[in-house]
Amino acid sequence: MSERIGYSKFFGRLFEILIPASSWILITMPLWLSIFHPAIVAYFIIAFDLYFLYKSVTFAYLATVSYRKILELQKVPFYKKILSCKNWKEVKHFVIIPNYKESLDKLESTVELIAASDYPEKIYLMLAFEKREPEARKKAEILKSKFSSRFSQILTSYHELFPNEVQGKASNQTFAAKKIDEFVSLNHWKRENVLITVCDADSHLPQHYFSYLTYKFLLDDDRIHHFYWAAVLLYNNFWQLPFFVRMQATLSSIMRLAFLSKKDQLIQISTYSTNLWLLKKINFWDVDIIPEDWHVFYQAFFMFGNRIRTIPLYTIVNGDAVFSGGLLKTGINRYEQERRWAWGVSDVGYTLRKFFTTPQIPVFAKLKRITFLAEAHLLWPVSFFILTISASIPPLINPYFKQTVLGFLLPKLSALILTSSSLLLILYVYLDHKLRLRVDQKTKISAVPFLFIQWYLLPLVSFFFSSLPALEAHTRLLFGKKIKYKVTEKV
Repeated sequence: MSERIGYSKFFGRLFEILIPASSWILITMPLWLSIFHPAIVAYFIIAFDLYFLYKSVTFAYLATVSYRKILELQKVPFYKKILSCKNWKEVKHFVIIPNYKESLDKLESTVELIAASDYPEKIYLMLAFEKREPEARKKAEILKSKFSSRFSQILTSYHELFPNEVQGKASNQTFAAKKIDEFVSLNHWKRENVLITVCDADSHLPQHYFSYLTYKFLLDDDRIHHFYWAAVLLYNNFWQLPFFVRMQATLSSIMRLAFLSKKDQLIQISTYSTNLWLLKKINFWDVDIIPEDWHVFYQAFFMFGNRIRTIPLYTIVNGDAVFSGGLLKTGINRYEQERRWAWGVSDVGYTLRKFFTTPQIPVFAKLKRITFLAEAHLLWPVSFFILTISASIPPLINPYFKQTVLGFLLPKLSALILTSSSLLLILYVYLDHKLRLRVDQKTKISAVPFLFIQWYLLPLVSFFFSSLPALEAHTRLLFGKKIKYKVTEKV
């Protein structure tokens, strides 16, 4: 028995460190492999650059498709369309706002937009506080007194951290969702008809969100197995941000826009909806993890297989990017947020363990989902190093290779491919401008030149606020040093 436990722990740890170890191997490969086989390194770098170009073109195309669909659907009166749907009144909407030490103003602005929904029926609101926050109950009373008449009911929960739980959004949401489940049971409602929307404290839902969601839900033949997600963009506080956070907000927003049109590969991020039946079946969110949005998708996938999908909602949820007032503090908080997101690499170990314990799920389906997850987390810290400095290393490490045709051409080929990729930034700047117009973040004439000039600093920004924090997350996981959940400050 002890041998079996030891065997299980060994492979569990092996699965956990697979991607972090691979990240370091790929990053350092030009240094150690160029001594013996520089040509292999060169071909790998060229192949990677070409793959990056392919990914860049694909993302640009998908972002354009998503934007056009958003324009097409923005004027559709979904609140009228659902009236013609059978049994639409049986659908109940609950919105969970998990929060900890969020400002009252921020919460009020988010709740105000939910209350202003064009959905024909009133919505149920769950304010999910942490018990350890001293001001939680006072905030709850203020919000209830101000908004209670505009909701069917405002519920509150005060999550207390248990020994088996990790501090963060997942454990808080699970506590709140269980309270909702009790409420639903008391009212004898079907869980299949109860939609739960997880809404970050800074997420501004569009007026038609719940009507649109309900319409898609009612027309969905396999709705009980689906998540629903609209692109969560980071434009709420765009012009308050330092330039490096603005660049990150732009790139993140364009990427999320592109995700909407990825069809079978789409997985929800940050703010999303699903039904209570599905959450109950998977025992809600795992309470011992930090990044919960992709994780909960995989929880459901390893129970129901390919029936689990995320359905795109072609509309915009507008959120805040990191801003802490001062330049240095904002930079530190942005770094920590990226590191927390990159900690999602721990999901790879989880999915590999599940691969061997879920024989009911087809092998190919599992491999496809795990490969997608592994690729996303592997490219996160690795891409910067391979794209920017790797091509110059083999000729330096191996002077003989520099005299060959391949050694001479490698830096030039790499630069040419990357230059081709960078041309797509023109499209990104255009989409960024159009998207900000949609959320009333217009560009001042005086700011236009800087919106172009700042992109020259993209490699530096990508290193410090994407690759480096991701690499730290991988390294911590590699050495068993976990990170603690820290709420990202957005003043």
